[in-house]
Amino acid sequence: MRIRGLKATVLASLAGLALAAGAVSAQDLTFFTIGTGGTGATYYPLGGVIANAVSNPPGSRPCDEGGSCGVPGLIAVAQSSRGSVNNVNGINSGLFNSGFSQSDVAYWAYTGTGVFDGQDPMTGLRAIAALYPEHIHLVARADAGIETVADLRGKRVSLDEPGSGTFVDALIILSAYGLTTEDMSVDYLKPGPAGDALRNGQLDAFFIVAGYPTGAVVELASSADVTLVPLADAETAKMVDEYGFFSNDAIPAGTYEGIGETATLAVGAQWITSIEQDEELIYGITAALWNDKTRRLLDVGHAKGASVRTETALDGIGIPLHPGAERFYREAGLL
Repeated sequence: MRIRGLKATVLASLAGLALAAGAVSAQDLTFFTIGTGGTGATYYPLGGVIANAVSNPPGSRPCDEGGSCGVPGLIAVAQSSRGSVNNVNGINSGLFNSGFSQSDVAYWAYTGTGVFDGQDPMTGLRAIAALYPEHIHLVARADAGIETVADLRGKRVSLDEPGSGTFVDALIILSAYGLTTEDMSVDYLKPGPAGDALRNGQLDAFFIVAGYPTGAVVELASSADVTLVPLADAETAKMVDEYGFFSNDAIPAGTYEGIGETATLAVGAQWITSIEQDEELIYGITAALWNDKTRRLLDVGHAKGASVRTETALDGIGIPLHPGAERFYREAGLL
């Protein structure tokens, strides 16, 4: 769903009303966790920016005096994790109050399908907002002879940790090319350690699904001769047709040192929570997320922050909205 004709004044007034209505005392301090990802990817640093934006600890200066425009009494905390699968499981179990997830993982968890086939559907999952597109990076040593996914046969490849969205998507991609983990030497490393292993000659390639530019690849490309393997052929076209959450996209030239534009696949990143979370709290958090001051924090806080926009706040969401978020979007004329 696309959002058109959004009026900034409507959002600003709704945000102000929501936050003013939530004024609390120090005794009502609330902590709110956001499950993110590894520190070398995108979820964790961007989660820190968003956590800061929606927080408003007791004693903060008022929003209209240059202080925090978050939810009064709220301290949101970005927690590192293994990624999307870990986050939806954490939300479902009550370990996390909320978390970031790829749209495919959230849908599969909610419906008990895909990688969650045979498990009880996590019907309590609810969406707060769509955030930005994540891009599949297949990073390889330039001298490894890897020009397509098919060339991974017999190579040393990291798929990220089980419990991450990257791991899930890597298995889907390998399967599309008729490959399994038995066809290669597999490691399960987070992006930072995977980059170190590749630089040191212990890996030939690794997968990472993240918004570009992602820190682990920026660091690696500046210190080693690497390339991005394109995902744009008959096999990936079939994936786009079969899985509605994948789309064709590209990582622009110059995103990573020495690497030209690379065609790849993208999947949406979303902020999700549980139906058990208080409606007023999620209403206030949603209002704070789309506050004008948050817009400025997103633009300067992380390279991917500029992609978190109201125009795409409801795009590609395959699970129900939380009632608090839904109320905000309806009052803002977005639903």
